[in-house]
Amino acid sequence: MTKKTSQSSRVLRELLESAEDLSAYGLVSKTDMARMKALCEEPPEYPPDRVVSIRTRIAKMSQAVFASFMNVSVSTVQKWESPAADKRPRGAAAKLLHLVETKGVETLIA
Repeated sequence: MTKKTSQSSRVLRELLESAEDLSAYGLVSKTDMARMKALCEEPPEYPPDRVVSIRTRIAKMSQAVFASFMNVSVSTVQKWESPAADKRPRGAAAKLLHLVETKGVETLIA
């Protein structure tokens, strides 16, 4: 984890803690609290086999279509799926993969 990533994680944890305190006083609704928790949640790690599974079993897309859908290059998807490349989805890409994996590709299309 880089210094910037650890600082971002710390800030998110502190903001979430403050929101929980406000929620305890009734100043933040349960719905808003659930949204904040979802936004602050770190996406899981995506090793190559998991990316392949999401693309082929859930999204049912070729690498080219999936790359376009994820707004990355085909080369990037190939590297995510290659154990030798040691490149993993991070940030927004990991969040999108998490949504596709948990709620289906329709969530992002509709």
